[in-house]
Amino acid sequence: MSLTWPWALAALLAFPLLLAYRWWLRRRRRRETVRVSSVTLIRAALPGRSLWRRRIPLWLFAAGLVVLAAGAARPQASVPVPNNNAAILLAIDVSASMCSTDVKPNRLSAAQQAAREFVEDLDDGTRIGLVTFSAIAGLLVEPTDDKDTLLAAIDDLKTSRGTAIGQAILTSVDAIAEFNPDVPPTGVEAPPATGAGGEYEPDTIVVLTDGRNTQGVDPVTAAGEAAARKLRVYTIGFGSTEPAPSVCTREQISGDAAFRGDGSGGPFGGFGGRGRYMQADEGTLTEVADLTGGEFFKAEDTDALTEVLLDLPDSISLQRENVEITAWFALVGALFVLAGLGLAQWWQRSVAVPTPVAVPAPGPAPPPAPAAPAASADPPGRADPPDYSVWKRG
Repeated sequence: MSLTWPWALAALLAFPLLLAYRWWLRRRRRRETVRVSSVTLIRAALPGRSLWRRRIPLWLFAAGLVVLAAGAARPQASVPVPNNNAAILLAIDVSASMCSTDVKPNRLSAAQQAAREFVEDLDDGTRIGLVTFSAIAGLLVEPTDDKDTLLAAIDDLKTSRGTAIGQAILTSVDAIAEFNPDVPPTGVEAPPATGAGGEYEPDTIVVLTDGRNTQGVDPVTAAGEAAARKLRVYTIGFGSTEPAPSVCTREQISGDAAFRGDGSGGPFGGFGGRGRYMQADEGTLTEVADLTGGEFFKAEDTDALTEVLLDLPDSISLQRENVEITAWFALVGALFVLAGLGLAQWWQRSVAVPTPVAVPAPGPAPPPAPAAPAASADPPGRADPPDYSVWKRG
């Protein structure tokens, strides 16, 4: 992590100043005597505050000030970010061994299918350059985002004799140097580099081959030129270890290709091969990838090759750049400050004291109330009837 304004770290002095101000306030504090009728009421009114409740808000506030002061220096972090301006140079082997039928229908057809899916799956605007190599290497399509042009060139690939892997790497480097001024061409001296660590150029080279270098410059020597220019080279070893006849169609064979017929007709009216077999030089391809900071992949069939090519953009398009993270420091610092102030206000809030209820002193029980007279069954105002029995006896 780096700092854009390192002098802004002077704001960190706010922390010791805060401690000094707190110490000064405590020295000036005076205790006041208050006469109260009941100590119990005072204890109920004052909230209980332990030692950690007094210190946590202060330390949260102080930590927030420190983080905010560090954010004022505008820190930057080196993080991987997508780079849509990167160009990918796809170098495809078109040597005669690509007619091997160990991968159906043959290696060249499988490579064409995987390359088409690779181009079609890329995001719009991604630039792809196409390099083909056999005995010599040539730039077939300059880096472009025109998918139709790339697909047409891939469908028109033709095989020839020889395999010049090193020359393919140098041709890709020169193609990148045409549009990237930070990359010198191969004819210009470049400072040596190991390819391990440091910043790489956004442009990348992908080499797809099924054999070993037979002509031209050594691949490791060419990889040193790419590493000196901070260009990564990803290598793909294609094909299985099972010998199989070499059969290509008429459209897949160039005029300088020579095959010896074995009497078997190729598919779609093509030519038969003599059963030649070549295996990818995994050791050299791995050394090339390691020297330049790339990676080596092994693909034995069409599905594996397609998967490797489709996964490449995730690794190629990510570049490490310095990104300012001041906003994160401001967010964390603000959260600390707000948490400290919030806890201080919450733990120091006043508590309402309930009003005491007066209870009368115990005394003698009051006399019972007089009983009410029994109510008459007759209606009110009506007298009892006279007794006429006395008159009859007399």
